[in-house]
Amino acid sequence: MFFPEYRPRRLRRTEALRRMIRETVLRPDDLILPLFAIGGRNVRNPIPSMPGHYQLSIDQLTGLAAEAWDAGVPALILFGLPDRKDDRGTEAYRDDGIVQQAVAAVKARVPDITIITDVCLCQYTDHGHCGVVENGEIANDATLELLAETALSHARAGADMVAPSDMMDGRVAAIRRALDDNGFSQLPIMAYSAKYCSAFYGPFRQAADSAPQFGDRRTYQMDPANSLEAVREVELDIAEGADIVMVKPALAYLDVIRRIREQVDLPLAAYNVSGEYSLIKAGAQLGWIDETRVMMETLTAIKRAGADMILTYFAIEAARTLQG
Repeated sequence: MFFPEYRPRRLRRTEALRRMIRETVLRPDDLILPLFAIGGRNVRNPIPSMPGHYQLSIDQLTGLAAEAWDAGVPALILFGLPDRKDDRGTEAYRDDGIVQQAVAAVKARVPDITIITDVCLCQYTDHGHCGVVENGEIANDATLELLAETALSHARAGADMVAPSDMMDGRVAAIRRALDDNGFSQLPIMAYSAKYCSAFYGPFRQAADSAPQFGDRRTYQMDPANSLEAVREVELDIAEGADIVMVKPALAYLDVIRRIREQVDLPLAAYNVSGEYSLIKAGAQLGWIDETRVMMETLTAIKRAGADMILTYFAIEAARTLQG
């Protein structure tokens, strides 16, 4: 068919027509809100590089969780900032740790919201790495037991899902085994399967106080140049028992999201990370872009690439926009 017989603009003429033929539909149910828990009461520390987000004491965090639920956001993911750090991240797996307390408090206030917990050691170690350090190296196998214990403590606190983000080899299997052996076989694992060593994480490291104190994370997070490796990582996590797999970051890796979507049929998450959020916020503050339109276009692109769910700091704003 050629012009003038075929005119694609016929179906773009009105908003109603555009809605009728829309191929990708973003919903509030697709969104997951990340939150940062810190000790104290009435604490609401602004995160300078992430306008609109805060380090929140638990009394403040539960209120924001309720706000998210009321806006239509079905889930949140919790990150913790402990009172103290050591070389083994001990506070990560204490039953009364900051995330464990936050889980219980949110469940008491918003019982129906899905609580996902980030399972990693970087916020809890004094060296800022995601695993145990031995002789200047990140010790993979020595870290697995601590990650499993962290996930188990989150499960005991009432988490609905755990999400290992450390990128240690074999951590999904270690966590699955620990959960199953302790009566939590029903608890799903969302694996950060293809997590790249990305410059887009900068604002998060300020938010979570998790920057490494030496070196970087290139020996365990993925090389941004690779996509075949992402497929292998996802397949390994599925074989080890992951229920949901994730690509992180999202925008610079839309091709990887699409590739994974075509390879596997498990639910696929994508993390619209802090740097992606902050770029949009900064552009809007300078008056260079329409924040709402760019936010919605960005999230739609991530879903169009193949993500079933999107972890995003825009979750509440986007949900409200979608609800009209």
